[in-house]
Amino acid sequence: MIRVKICGITNIEDALSAVDYGADALGFIFFEKSPRCVSPEKAREIISLLPPFVTTIGVFVNEDTEKIKEIMNFTGINVLQLHGDEGPDMCSIWHKVIKAFRLRDFTDLKPLEKYRCSAFLLDTYSPESFGGTGQIFNWDIAVEAKRFGRIILSGGLNPDNIEKAIRWVRPYAVDVSSGIEEEKGKKDLRKMREFIEKAKAALTPHG
Repeated sequence: MIRVKICGITNIEDALSAVDYGADALGFIFFEKSPRCVSPEKAREIISLLPPFVTTIGVFVNEDTEKIKEIMNFTGINVLQLHGDEGPDMCSIWHKVIKAFRLRDFTDLKPLEKYRCSAFLLDTYSPESFGGTGQIFNWDIAVEAKRFGRIILSGGLNPDNIEKAIRWVRPYAVDVSSGIEEEKGKKDLRKMREFIEKAKAALTPHG
């Protein structure tokens, strides 16, 4: 069954609803320029209320190593996601790390050879943003990327296209943020539930 990460969590209602609907992981963004940025204090409060067996992921963009360690220790985040221009050496520091790559074409896959990560998150390239664009990319690139390791598919996913995306790519997991929002930083609970249900059923015999 496909694993689902709900990213851009900023409040307790969205977090607990995502878990109730069957999300496997929640993403907390600690990049100040993101409209979905959450403070370490708020993230810690939310995480303290989560039930067991839910993975929490801290998303950082070109952040200082010591600052990352400080926030992860303070909040209790389980897994690190590096969503900027971090190199292979930065990834090698951490025990569990997801490295994000923003893709335009097949040539953008070349750097993946140099990285050793728990998984690669594939997002849509934008010159203005490190993520959350709401735009999809060529899923054939994601299929090719699977030869480098576990793939988390992101970029423009929503309840209308998630089943097609999963059947096309068959990734390790999918990641969604803007595609299920009511407004930036606040989830549309109906869309979130629909997204998770469709993602979980996509590869079942009757999905």
